[in-house]
Amino acid sequence: MTEADIENIAKIEQECFQDPWSEKSLFEELENPVADFFVAKIDGKTAGYIGSFNVVGEVSITNVAVGEKFRKKGVATRLLEHLEKVSREKNAEFITLEVRESNENAIALYRKCGFSEVGLRKNFYSHPTENAVLMTKTLE
Repeated sequence: MTEADIENIAKIEQECFQDPWSEKSLFEELENPVADFFVAKIDGKTAGYIGSFNVVGEVSITNVAVGEKFRKKGVATRLLEHLEKVSREKNAEFITLEVRESNENAIALYRKCGFSEVGLRKNFYSHPTENAVLMTKTLE
C-alpha cells in the first residue's frame, strides 16, 4: 500500500464496513513497522486490499475488503494467498483473524483458504453488536 492507494482503499472501507477505517488511520499504518497492507488492482483500478500486523511470529489480519464490482473474481483469495506467502517469508508461525458471525461468505472463503474456527469473541463488534468468529491457520 502506498499513499496513492489510500483514497481508494478508504472508499472500499466505506462500502464494506459499518465502522470503516479513516484515511488518517490508513496513512498511519504506512509508518507502522509491524503492519503489512497489500492492494489488488484490476485494469489499474483498486479492487481490494488486505491489512495485517506481524508480531512475534503471529500475523493478525486486520482487514480484508474487495470493492463490490470486483467481487466473485478471486481477489480476496489472491490477497490471502499473497499474505500467506509474505508471512512464510517472515517466518510467521500462524495467521489469525476475526470475522462477524453473520458473514457467512467470508467464513466460507477463510475455510476454503485453510483457516479453522478456534473460538468466539462475544460482542466483539459494534454497529450492530455481534460476536466474532476467531479463525486461525498454521503455517508449516
